Amino acid sequence: MSAPPAPSPGLSHAARLVSEFDRDRFVTALFAPPERREALMLLYAFNVEISRVQESVREPMAGMIRLQWWRDSLVAGAEGGACDNHPVARPLGELIRGRNLPLEPFDDLISARQDDLEGIAPADLAEAERYAERSSAALTALALTVLGAETADVRRAGHHVGTAWGLLGGLRAVGHHLSIGKLTLPEDLLRSAGTTGEAVRHGQASTESLTAVARLVGERARHHLAEARRMRPGRGGLAALLPAILADGYLQVLEKAGWNPFDSRVSRPRPRPIRLILAHLSGRF
Repeated sequence: MSAPPAPSPGLSHAARLVSEFDRDRFVTALFAPPERREALMLLYAFNVEISRVQESVREPMAGMIRLQWWRDSLVAGAEGGACDNHPVARPLGELIRGRNLPLEPFDDLISARQDDLEGIAPADLAEAERYAERSSAALTALALTVLGAETADVRRAGHHVGTAWGLLGGLRAVGHHLSIGKLTLPEDLLRSAGTTGEAVRHGQASTESLTAVARLVGERARHHLAEARRMRPGRGGLAALLPAILADGYLQVLEKAGWNPFDSRVSRPRPRPIRLILAHLSGRF
């Protein structure tokens, strides 16, 4: 049984960025065919870049300007125009042009980060799912495209895996998100559990209410994973679907933690190398 290729000391700027800030996607990208791996790293590095905008600015307007710069740069790159010599934006523009990647998913990703800057929290679970679709699922769709996986089944599987990953990521990062003024827990679920988003932001929500909401969101993520596994996507897009294996592990940890998103075990990375290797060998996620 062979392990995925080890990270090389000669990693590109994009791969180093993903390795540092999105270790889960970095590990799963290593299972992609070598000729497609750097394209995945570029997509994931772009996601890292725009995800970090909110943390790097003091005023929302500065973040909006930075996100608009990304939007303009990608459009310029897609059209073959001039683009700043940015270590991610420049090669990503070339990738978009060379692979004829659609710009709509990139726009969805940027729009989701604009919502973050505006402090928009989901009103209900359906809205939280839509946010996950515009962010995580949009990124998964792009990853499937660069892997050459275009069948209806793989697209549906990717949509569900990406949505599940986005919902789960929101749960695992509740504490960090609150520290930067972001809340991903649905307001209607919070109210049903006897609290509010405002109370959560001020540290006044009870553990019982938070765990009740986290359990409902976690179960919805589990539902999306089950739906993804009903598909028969084949091996072509497997590297983009492998986060489902990691999601299983994070859901198990959340359950063991009593669905408390502030439990220190919840945010800890869990690479699950053996599970990933078995999934790679079997072609099933």
